Amino acid sequence: MAAFPDVPKIKFEGPNSDNPLAFRYYDPEEVIEGKTMKEHLRFSVVYWHTFRANGSDPFGAPTLNRPWEDGTASLDNAINRARVAFEFMEKLGAPFYAFHDRDVAPEGSTLAQTHENLDKIADVLEEEQQRTGIKLLWGTANMFSHPRYMHGAATSCNADVFAFAAAQVKKALEVTLRLGGENYVFWGGREGYMNLFNTDMKREMDHLGQFLNMATAYADEIGFTGTFLIEPKPKEPTKHQYDSDAAACINFLRAYGLMDRFKLNIETNHATLSGHTMMHELDYAGTQDCLGSIDANTGDLLLGWDTDQFPTDIYLTTQCMLAILKHGGIGPGGVNFDAKVRRESIDPIDLFYAHIGGMDAFARGLKIAAAIRADEGMQKFVNQRYSSWDQGVGKAIEAGKHDFKSLSQYMINKGEAAPNTSGRQEFLENYINRFV
Repeated sequence: MAAFPDVPKIKFEGPNSDNPLAFRYYDPEEVIEGKTMKEHLRFSVVYWHTFRANGSDPFGAPTLNRPWEDGTASLDNAINRARVAFEFMEKLGAPFYAFHDRDVAPEGSTLAQTHENLDKIADVLEEEQQRTGIKLLWGTANMFSHPRYMHGAATSCNADVFAFAAAQVKKALEVTLRLGGENYVFWGGREGYMNLFNTDMKREMDHLGQFLNMATAYADEIGFTGTFLIEPKPKEPTKHQYDSDAAACINFLRAYGLMDRFKLNIETNHATLSGHTMMHELDYAGTQDCLGSIDANTGDLLLGWDTDQFPTDIYLTTQCMLAILKHGGIGPGGVNFDAKVRRESIDPIDLFYAHIGGMDAFARGLKIAAAIRADEGMQKFVNQRYSSWDQGVGKAIEAGKHDFKSLSQYMINKGEAAPNTSGRQEFLENYINRFV
């Protein structure tokens, strides 16, 4: 029986449409910079927020109306939920989805039973993927919710917990491979510390590096060739997480010999929690050839935690797409809606409104970013701003033809640096506003 019987397949109707169950800007077949919107954006629905969130928070009980749920942690309920998820994604027109192992399958009384549960759900997921053509963007393991992970997983002070986490990732990798997942994500939800008085930081980071190298070794053994992704996050639930931002993650990957296997999955709300903008994190990852995928959401600037709201800010999505286009796109990653409806948005139909809004916002951001790039005004300004490096002493410095002694003599002979030019921030902000 259909869970959304009154919802048709969501179609593109154009900017003048007043239909709340239609796309106004996301036309999957529209070609921009040589690729369709569908190819550029690679939208993915997340299982954990969209189909497991219940509206509870630290101060209140569940609020969301989900009539397909029977209130149990049974395998039958998980199977029914998976069918509902694919009905939703098929009507939305999302080409991808993503999940944690514990999102889709209940934990058993033993690890062996838990693995068996996941296999049974994977049967259903595989069947639904074949029926709909929807693909798995990435899989991952939830190594933060269970009490065993209170001190972390790969960074736990308890060696048995490290071993349990290894067994869990082994199984999650196998299922991701079976379902054709294009990536595998590590989000270190508790890979950090609350108090340095009781923490051996170097030992924990060494263990994390060892764990990730074990994962790549096992991937090679079973033939998983997808991209590994790390998702930076600075805090919450831990006071400090070792994967705190893009720079910290890239430094970690270099230190432990993982740069050739990993890229980053950047999230807006995590970027702002780390004191950066999303555009900064995307651009930094891109400059290091580490931009792999994004979690598309936003936070509330008046709240200090990871609120995971759907993105509707066109300036934000424009900035995201400017950085993504600059660095050649995000395939085999995607635009993954790691976002949840608000606790007060209690009806199933609100799931459609939320995703439609987010997809339209990114479609507009893509179109605006492409128009800015085609106009070339901003790039010409940047090129002019750095023009001293394209000639004379700047060009020679970049070519490695100078050292401190020769540069000192150059300035002694010249007497003073050439005058600076204006950065024209306000001019450029006005320029961007012409396109938004």
